[in-house]
Amino acid sequence: MERKRKYRCFVLWCLGLDLLAMGWLGFRYIDRKIPDEIHVEKGEGEDVQALLEQPFVSFEDAVAVSQEGSYLLPCRLLGVVPFKEVKVTPVDSRNVLVSGSTVGIYMETEGVLIIDTGEILSESGISQEPAKNIVKPGDYIVAFNEQAVSTKQDLMEDLSLLDGDNVTLEIKRNGEVIPVSLTPVKDAEGKYKLGIWVRDDTQGIGTLTFVDAEGNYGALGHGISDVDTGELLEIHDGALYNAEILGIQKGSKGSPGELSGLIRYDPGNILGSITVNSGNGIFGSIGDDNKDAISLKQMPVAYKQEIETGPASILCCIGDEVQEYEAEITKIDMNHEDTNKSFVIHVTDERLLEETGGIVQGMSGSPVCQNGKFVGAVTHVFVQDSTSGYGIFAETMLEQ
Repeated sequence: MERKRKYRCFVLWCLGLDLLAMGWLGFRYIDRKIPDEIHVEKGEGEDVQALLEQPFVSFEDAVAVSQEGSYLLPCRLLGVVPFKEVKVTPVDSRNVLVSGSTVGIYMETEGVLIIDTGEILSESGISQEPAKNIVKPGDYIVAFNEQAVSTKQDLMEDLSLLDGDNVTLEIKRNGEVIPVSLTPVKDAEGKYKLGIWVRDDTQGIGTLTFVDAEGNYGALGHGISDVDTGELLEIHDGALYNAEILGIQKGSKGSPGELSGLIRYDPGNILGSITVNSGNGIFGSIGDDNKDAISLKQMPVAYKQEIETGPASILCCIGDEVQEYEAEITKIDMNHEDTNKSFVIHVTDERLLEETGGIVQGMSGSPVCQNGKFVGAVTHVFVQDSTSGYGIFAETMLEQ
């Protein structure tokens, strides 16, 4: 009897845990389906509750929160359990020029980025690592012995003057500038070194997403991180260039493909500036004189609650010109922790599948359109399924 009682308790515990897990998963599912904040166009008179309708969720009367007309829309689970308050903000309708053109990217870091520390074989034959546990990968050197450092060349010139005395570096770490002291080591060739690997610029190709009426653009849909540290690069300056596609490495399961391009880094090939490198893309401005060099198509912007699973299209350039390719939105997440992974896009166009295998590196920023509106941009490819990837909402990029 005691064994049966223990067995029943065990079964009840398992059942209780299963119910808790199901409840939590259900809660998370509904939370991902109902956004914390939405924008709606003024004067359309749409029923916001109908836009957000989900099973087991009911909405109460709205509560005004600002003079601009924003209001909170409380909702409950099963009409009883308080769930969340959705902030609703009426806004003017907006149009932008969507692109899909391939562009070259060049960015200079804010100071000199430390990517790692290393050992030095000293003059006496002993391996030493003078920077270990003093500086970290992801730090930026902004000054050397109180002299400002902007580029790797600046740092190299300062290092060439080392005479064995202690060196004071000003390091920018997590937004804070701190001084650190290092003792250089004389190597087997008689030169003093600090044992630091650095980088001061990055370049590559991507896709221009949109240009607004003021000439401000957004591209990529995700930020540019250092390949070694994985940290988002803090930039000092940058430029957007015309780029030419030279070849395509087709994507396959377990191996993401890539667009290979040619960028001519000369002043006459510059399209615009790069002023912001954020988690939602790179941003800057393009002059009116340079707009003729890229593909631009005016299109209204869709807000995230307007997007639906089903047919869509991708604008991208894999050859000489931007073309529109058929795709399908298969999943929408209104509240993803990573804003550049807000929906899943699946390529269905046989032409694109034949040429690239689906989504490849270099297509980040390709505009996604649905029902005649600009809804977002491609940001990532699935390594195990090159036909699919993530996207970012258009309104998220436009908030930058």
